[in-house]
Amino acid sequence: MELSTIIAGFGGQGILFAGKVLAEAGLLEGREVLWIPSYGPEMRGGTASCTVIIADKMIGSPIVDRADHAVVLNPPSMAKYAPVVAPDGLLVVNTTLIEAEPDRQDIELLEVPCTALAKSAGDDKLVSVVALGALVGRRRLVEPETVHRALAIILGDRHADMITLDTAAFNAGYEAGLEQVIA
Repeated sequence: MELSTIIAGFGGQGILFAGKVLAEAGLLEGREVLWIPSYGPEMRGGTASCTVIIADKMIGSPIVDRADHAVVLNPPSMAKYAPVVAPDGLLVVNTTLIEAEPDRQDIELLEVPCTALAKSAGDDKLVSVVALGALVGRRRLVEPETVHRALAIILGDRHADMITLDTAAFNAGYEAGLEQVIA
């Protein structure tokens, strides 16, 4: 098993953080992991993305031409990464900022109001953590309990006050990923 995920949006939306959490969860489960961040010189407000590959064996290449999953949090990311999702792959879309539907019938679409769910979980800035939860809820790349542990490790003592909020945001997204009925 080798699964690739692209997470993309505006800088400042926690894109790289969500990818790091997914990668850490993969490591905690004893898998091979590759995390590749990408962002422009403008960072906050510019486009940011990261690619995470999780595999049961050595990863042959860091290049992803066709991703198994893409999480897009803004319209430019939708335009850039929806075409990259492999047939039968999953596209998680933040409906708070993206109204357009992808022009594809061969992928699974998971629409999540990430900002609203993050706000109801306690912090509307945790959009990417909600989206990560939706991805894990739908495709179970890693176990949710492992993501909770990864959040605690990455946030650590320095940001211990955020662990509860991040966990709540992840759980809200996870439930949305489990519950949504695909039309």
